[in-house]
Formats: sequence, structure tokens, C-alpha cells
Amino acid sequence: MRREEFERYITENQERFYRLSFSYTHNPDAALDIVQEAVLKGIAKFSTLRNPQYMQTWFYRILVNECVSWYRRHGKVLPMETAVLEERGPSTMEDPQAAQAAVMDLRHALKALDPKLRAVVELRFFEDMKLEEIAAIMHMNLSTVKSRLYKALKLLRLDLEEE
Repeated sequence: MRREEFERYITENQERFYRLSFSYTHNPDAALDIVQEAVLKGIAKFSTLRNPQYMQTWFYRILVNECVSWYRRHGKVLPMETAVLEERGPSTMEDPQAAQAAVMDLRHALKALDPKLRAVVELRFFEDMKLEEIAAIMHMNLSTVKSRLYKALKLLRLDLEEE
């Protein structure tokens, strides 16, 4: 695999990388910094990529590690009770304001999760990755990924039901 292929992969997927890092930071500048740092590390460690077909897994591992590192340095863990900051709109989802409130509730509930649990949820549902890919990215057994996903979904469900 050539370096040009890696550069093309980065260019074609930069919005996905930004979206994932923004979900951790909620800060456009910090999200860009994380993506930039991950790309720089990817370029520096490009020679360690042995099998080109695992480039996506390899780079997402770098990106998720950068996100978790940033979160540990700058993030604050929110208690589940205070995670939802906005009041919910009317109960019917036909109302655009109610739909927006539900999205905000979900964002705040996700933000309250432990970074390792949140990473599994975001990779699975927002990046549409298979559990096996997530396991490879996060250096975990498949059963660990499944249990973290189950635990995260249970916590999200409990948090959102309290609303």
C-alpha cells in the first residue's frame, strides 16, 4: 500500500473523522485539532500498517485513542441526573421542537457516558461499523464490545426514560 492511498482515504473520510471527534469535544476547534493530531500520528506510524485492508480499523484506533486522550485531559464527567440541560418539548414527535429536544436529550445522555462506552455506541450507530471492526479498533474481545454496547444502551435507556 502506498502513502497516496492513505492520503486519499483521509481526504475522503475527513467529515466522518471530524464528526466523531466533535461528538467528544463539542468544540469545533478541538475536534479539528484531534483529527489533525490523529492524521499526523497516522502519517508518522504509516510504516506499522502491515495489511492495507485494515487501514480503516488501524486509523480509527488512532482517532478514538486521540479522542479518549483529549476527553481525559479536558472533559468533565457529567452526573446522569444533570446530563439533560434542555427541557423536553411536547410528547408528540411530529412537533419539530419536540424532535430537536429529543435529539438534544440523546446528545447529553451520550456525553454523560464513560468515554469507552460512548466510543462503542458512536462507532456502532453513527459510523455504522460492525462489532468485529469495533473490537479491532479498540483492542478488545468481541464479547467485551458486546457487553459495553449493552451496558451503554441500558444506561442511555434509563437516562432517557427519566426524562
